[in-house]
Amino acid sequence: QVQLVESGGRLVQAGGSLRLSCAASGRTFSSYAMGWFRQAPGKEREFAAAISRNGVFTYYVDSVKGRFTISRDNANNMVYLQMNSLKPEDTAVYYCASRAAAYYGGVMNGMDYWGKGTLVTVSS
Repeated sequence: QVQLVESGGRLVQAGGSLRLSCAASGRTFSSYAMGWFRQAPGKEREFAAAISRNGVFTYYVDSVKGRFTISRDNANNMVYLQMNSLKPEDTAVYYCASRAAAYYGGVMNGMDYWGKGTLVTVSS
């Protein structure tokens, strides 16, 4: 089993930057592909970014491409989401999730474990 704990969410002005972190428990972190998802107020949760087990493959939803960067540190069981040029429409609860199945790109689904989320609020 994998436990995921997100951190780093806060209030930020439009145009600003944030780095979200996700700490994973367990000795098999490198066996999981990882994703970031987000849920805006009144909307369904959506995929934002994903990274393969070894970090070679990454993928982003069009709305964050060029602004967000996903990365991972397998030695320390961490995954990150660097968010730049933030917009008010990026306001959401951001969730970290893991998937044991291999991942080579595209929208990620079939997640096995989820964190509880961290709130990002972008003011205009």
